[in-house]
Amino acid sequence: MLTIQQIKENPELTVKRLAIKGFDGKEMIDKVIELDNERRQMQLANDNLAASQKKLAAEIGQLMKQGLRDEAGEAKAKVAALKEQQKTVADKLAAAEDEIRRLLLSIPNLPCAMVPEGLTAADNVVEKTGGPMPDLPEDALSHWDLAKKYNLIDFDLGVKITGAGFPVYFGKGAKLQRALIQFFLDSASEAGYLEVQPPYVVNEASGYGTGQLPDKEGQMYYINEDNLYLIPTAEVPVTNLYRDVILSADSLPRKNCAYSACFRREAGSYGKDVRGLNRLHQFDKVEIVRIEKPEDSYAALEEMKDHVQGLLEKLGLPWHILRLCGGDMSFTSAITFDFEVWSGAQKRWLEVSSVSNFETYQANRLKCRYRGEDKKIHLCHTLNGSALALPRIMAALLENNQTPEGIVVPECLRKYTGFDIIN
Repeated sequence: MLTIQQIKENPELTVKRLAIKGFDGKEMIDKVIELDNERRQMQLANDNLAASQKKLAAEIGQLMKQGLRDEAGEAKAKVAALKEQQKTVADKLAAAEDEIRRLLLSIPNLPCAMVPEGLTAADNVVEKTGGPMPDLPEDALSHWDLAKKYNLIDFDLGVKITGAGFPVYFGKGAKLQRALIQFFLDSASEAGYLEVQPPYVVNEASGYGTGQLPDKEGQMYYINEDNLYLIPTAEVPVTNLYRDVILSADSLPRKNCAYSACFRREAGSYGKDVRGLNRLHQFDKVEIVRIEKPEDSYAALEEMKDHVQGLLEKLGLPWHILRLCGGDMSFTSAITFDFEVWSGAQKRWLEVSSVSNFETYQANRLKCRYRGEDKKIHLCHTLNGSALALPRIMAALLENNQTPEGIVVPECLRKYTGFDIIN
C-alpha cells in the first residue's frame, strides 16, 4: 500500500497518477490526510496523558513516604481519571488507525512515469517483437485437436473428475509439461535464482501482504474451515518469505524462483478464449521473485525481462512485449510488461508472462525492509514475473510445431523429454 508520507508529500500528484489507472482517488486521499492529522493529535494527547500519569505516580510515592495519605488519595483519584481519559483517546486513536489502513488498502499503487495512459488493452504499447512466425497451412489443427489426436491432454476427463478448466495430461503430454517446468527452473537457477518449494495454500495475512486481498478474493479458491486460500501464483508465498523481515543491505538482492500449481476461479470468463489451454482453473507456472534496493529495482526489472525473452527465444516461439497502459495494469503494480506468444492455429496472441515492479507498495504491506548503510530502516522494492506460465506455452508449442510427421519438440527440451517428436 502507499505510505502516508508518499501521499502527504504531494497529494495532488498522487491523485493525478492514480487517475492514469482510472482510479478517482481525491476523496480517499483527502480523507487519509485528514485522519492522519487527527491521529497525530490523538497520539500527542495520548502521550501527554501517559506522561501526566507517570508524573503523578512519582508524586504519590513521595506523598506516601511523607505520610500524607489524604493527598496521596487525591493524586490516585487524578490518576484514575487520567486513565479513563487515556482509554477514550486510545480507542479513538485505534479507530483512526484502522480507518486509515482500510483506506490505504483500497487505494491502488501509483503507476510509474513510464506507464502509458489508456484504459483498455487496446492502449497497451508493443515495445519489442521477436521470434520466427510459423508457416502453417490453413487447415492447421488447434492445440485441443492436436491434444486429442496424439493423446496428450484430455479435457473431458478433467470435467468428469473436477470440472471445466482442470485438464488431465497423458504420456508425452505429461512429459512435455514436466520438461517445460524443469527447463524453466534450470534456466532460473543458472541466472542466479534460488529455488524454493512453497506451500500451495496461504493464510489471510499472506494474501494481504502481496495485495491479493482485499482486491482479488473473488478470484481465489477459499478454504472456509481453515480460513486459507489456494495460491493464484507462487508470487504470494515466495514474496511472503520476506514479510516482517529486516534484511541487511549487503544481503540484497534476494532472487528466488519457484514452481507451483496455480489456482484461479476465473469468474466471469467465457467464450472461445477459454477453449483448451487458453484459460484454466488449475495450471503450472514457474515464478521469479526479486527483493531489491529501490535504486536497483529498475535495472533488475530489465534483467527479468531479458530472462523471459531468452526463454521464448530458446523455445523458438514468436513473441512480443507489451508495456501495459494504466487501465490494464494490476491494482498493486507500478509498471507491468506482458509477454505474448503467437498461436499459429488460433491466429492470436496469448499472454504467457507478466513481469512487474511493485516498488514499495507490497513491501509496505509486508513490512519488508532493509537496513541501509546509513543505519536507517528503508522499504525494499519487490518484483516478480512468470518465467513461465505453462498452458499457453504448451498451446503455442503444439500448434506452431505441427508437421505431417508429428509435433517437433524444441531442441532445448529434448534432454528432458527423451524424444524429439510427438507422433
